[in-house]
Amino acid sequence: MNTTKRARGRPRSPFTESGGATLQSLDRALGLLATVARVGRATLTDLALAQGLPPATAHRILTTLQKHGFADFDRHSQEWLVGIEAYRTGSAYLRRAGLTEIGQPILRVLMEQTGETANLAVPDGTEVVSIAQVETAHPIRAFFPAGTRSPMHASGTGKAILAMMPPERARALLQKAGLPVFTPNTLSTPKDLFADLERTRARGWSYEADERHDGMSCVGAAIFDENGLPCAGISISGPSGRFKSVSIERFGQAVADAGSQITRLTGGTVPGSLLQGP
Repeated sequence: MNTTKRARGRPRSPFTESGGATLQSLDRALGLLATVARVGRATLTDLALAQGLPPATAHRILTTLQKHGFADFDRHSQEWLVGIEAYRTGSAYLRRAGLTEIGQPILRVLMEQTGETANLAVPDGTEVVSIAQVETAHPIRAFFPAGTRSPMHASGTGKAILAMMPPERARALLQKAGLPVFTPNTLSTPKDLFADLERTRARGWSYEADERHDGMSCVGAAIFDENGLPCAGISISGPSGRFKSVSIERFGQAVADAGSQITRLTGGTVPGSLLQGP
């Protein structure tokens, strides 16, 4: 009698190697990188011995890490050390881990200055994701819990980040996401959106009026990394009726100042054009 043996457990993934559910080559690479980071610098022989690898295998992994900037080689001493990309990756984690902690008191001051809910968000692909908020005491107010996502082109924070990106990067993101319409005020054509981004870039803060939700407005500014590139954003949001034309300039300056403060406290660099003003 023929019997079919039933498969047990999970099927083998084409993205795993033999020996477990992880990529063995990636395990080895990360192990080598961690060892280099721990000891500072070491020869190929010492690293191979520390990781239990054949020197030829360790050398292939290290040269791959070197290609991507995560490892470097000192030809004079014949030693391997951590590369600049490893530093940048670690710095990005520290910035992100510290962003909420550093930003929270600044959000509170911004809320008190403007009387509106203050928000902190980070870009994720073609969207911005809320990571912190300090609500106003007004009974009618904006509320965006942590994890809330908004499309960049219809968000005050998103437009502030887009405006400060290299133009080719902003265009690539927008082409990928498209410009879906949410309200009659959504900037849904490239001409209108890029004109708005140019105004945002010139003054240092964005203004989103009823573009994502009818009756809600937002003023945002970018937060920058050590290279002067936007890595997060800060904003205030609330009912459009409270965002009067006489208040927008004051709101914009307060938000931009708060963004610059967080940039400096997280080790970022405010672009020179913003320091000089429009």
